[in-house]
Amino acid sequence: MLSRETIGTWIESNKVTGFIIGVILLNAITLGMETIPYFTENFSHILEVVDRIILGIFIIEILLKFYAFHFRFFQTGWNIFDFLIVGIALLPNAGTLSILRVLRVFRVFRLVSTMPSLRKIVSALILSLPGIASIALLAGIIFYIGAVMTTKLFGGDFPDWFGSIPASMYTLFQVMTLESWSMGIVRPVMEKFPHAYIFFIPYIVISTFTTLNLFIAVIVNSIATLDQEQKEEDGIRVVSLEMLYEEIKTIQSSLIQLEKAQKK
Repeated sequence: MLSRETIGTWIESNKVTGFIIGVILLNAITLGMETIPYFTENFSHILEVVDRIILGIFIIEILLKFYAFHFRFFQTGWNIFDFLIVGIALLPNAGTLSILRVLRVFRVFRLVSTMPSLRKIVSALILSLPGIASIALLAGIIFYIGAVMTTKLFGGDFPDWFGSIPASMYTLFQVMTLESWSMGIVRPVMEKFPHAYIFFIPYIVISTFTTLNLFIAVIVNSIATLDQEQKEEDGIRVVSLEMLYEEIKTIQSSLIQLEKAQKK
């Protein structure tokens, strides 16, 4: 019987990892095909068989990893994620629970762990979460203040857009994204309120050109920080290797001198 160490090494090898990634991609494709009427009408049985085979592969992978690493299996976030997704896939395919099976497509996120560039971006996003949360709070305050103002100013004449605080916040979000903001919203409002631009222009400058750029700045700063930390770590490794090389040279010199002394 193979040892836990052997199975653990094999299950995490590049070949097995590549195979699992291929299965994950195939699973994502089949889930997409299930949303197309042509495939569901003509190949529903084949898709179901493929889905069961894929699910079986996922279950075997989970069991082998759990056997190899035992409770250390749950120390890795991706393992926990896989375990939950496979567990959801095993739920009965009936009633309201059946909709949860579509969450299997999230296993595609495992591709992130195989690509260093994606890992860096994800790490930068995680590192920037505190800053993003602060900016999101600031944006929420701006939305709320703008919603109160527009509801009081324009709500009576444009109830669909500014009839309530939630409706105004949604409309202001659309204005912030610059999607049909001028011809679709601002110009119709200005036909009734000619001086409405006094509110909308500063709002766009603050929300679109300032607040959104703050999100980008925080993420870019996080990426730069990770790059700098990586360079510092690489520099430390280089220095350590140089020190190790010097120590080896010193030991070699000492051995040579000791050999010469013994010969004498």
